[in-house]
Amino acid sequence: MAGTLSLPDSEVVQYLCACKKWNSIYRLYICRRCFKIRCGDCVLHEVDSPYCPNCLENMPSAEAKLKKNRCTNCFDCPSCGHTLTTRATSQMIPNPDDPGKSTPKKMYYLACGFCRWTTRDVAIPDKPIASGAWEDMENPDAARISTLLEHYQLLAQKEKVEKERKKYSRRRSHLMYAASMDKYGLVSVAAKRKGLISAGPNPTIKENEEINIKTIKEAVTVEEFPPLPDEIFTEPIQLTKKTSISQRLAMSEFQPSEAVELYPRRKHLLIRRSLRCKECEHNLSKPEFNPLSIKFKIQLIALLYIPEIRVVPPGELKYKKDTKIVLTFSNPVNTNTKIQFIQAEGNEGEKVTAKIELPKKELVLAHRDVPAMYADMPAQQDFKDDSSVVSFRKANKLGIIFKVTPLVQEGDVKVCFVLKHDYLNTAATLPSENEEPEIVWLEHRVTVNLGPVTSSK
Repeated sequence: MAGTLSLPDSEVVQYLCACKKWNSIYRLYICRRCFKIRCGDCVLHEVDSPYCPNCLENMPSAEAKLKKNRCTNCFDCPSCGHTLTTRATSQMIPNPDDPGKSTPKKMYYLACGFCRWTTRDVAIPDKPIASGAWEDMENPDAARISTLLEHYQLLAQKEKVEKERKKYSRRRSHLMYAASMDKYGLVSVAAKRKGLISAGPNPTIKENEEINIKTIKEAVTVEEFPPLPDEIFTEPIQLTKKTSISQRLAMSEFQPSEAVELYPRRKHLLIRRSLRCKECEHNLSKPEFNPLSIKFKIQLIALLYIPEIRVVPPGELKYKKDTKIVLTFSNPVNTNTKIQFIQAEGNEGEKVTAKIELPKKELVLAHRDVPAMYADMPAQQDFKDDSSVVSFRKANKLGIIFKVTPLVQEGDVKVCFVLKHDYLNTAATLPSENEEPEIVWLEHRVTVNLGPVTSSK
């Protein structure tokens, strides 16, 4: 049994997150302050820095916003979406000093190494420099879009001014009280605290300030469309010269219908993000600022702190018949971990289709030892395992025997239990010489899919 392989399927074993969602351990994080596991839906996502995935140039968020989250040097192929590369060529240009002679000049164009599309296919002239010379296509509706943006910015500013004015407006019931306080010069002090004078949070807001919003030209409804050309009905359509739906949507501002109208589009920026716990607001994952680095300053993946469970392929699972299965538990930390099993009570959204008998003894997982894992060495410590509970032990892995009884005649066999293990709190303050580190017991609700029930036919 020691040589039996377990299945690392991410959908077979799932853990219950703090937001009551089921996820595999590979998609979960653990907070070392509130001792709860978090998924991608119950954490705060913070943008660290936008960067280009091709040239790995990072820029501030304000600069990326001005550039519409696009890179200035890298382009995507409008035909297949792969990154375009710059190719150099030589062209003969007439010599201005001697009209009868021509001199070679280095020119550059963009080409796709996957579909062989080039800028020459759409009659884009070559450029004398390698980067920075490719202009963007001008949107025919750019003036209309900028007018609408300015209009709605003024509307938002007007609503903000009215909201601030209502927030800091004076009440009639306090006028007499304020007049009596003016003898001692306390009105100006109270006004500054409330933000009614320039010392407040909005010094530019005046009491009678009005924002004039000009009326914009209403959009004209398109009622008639130009007729189709006669060539559509008389000549066969060449699909190679037409653009696909994905190509049109990739250039949503222009949506070209002909392949000769395709134009290189600038590569979209990606972001390096940090994840923060919603409850205690501590970082769960924080990468390095430099896009060239793949390391993380903080990376609290649950797989690095919680025992990983895998399933050894079971035998036949028959209806209402006891079957012994083996689950493999791996210890990811450098200290021995004690584990216990508790029967799951209640229903947290899982569909349990089998009854499981859990071991009642407390078991110990050996610490993670990388040389012993790859050298196929037996465990150096003597744990005195019970053969009726423990199937095998190898390095930091432990195979535990469970008894399962399927309660359905067809479908998958799913069981649920609570895994309890001790955790050495490394996030606490450093202990003194006579004080031991804090040990916390954590509980995780786990569901395991053992596969379909074997048909009795």
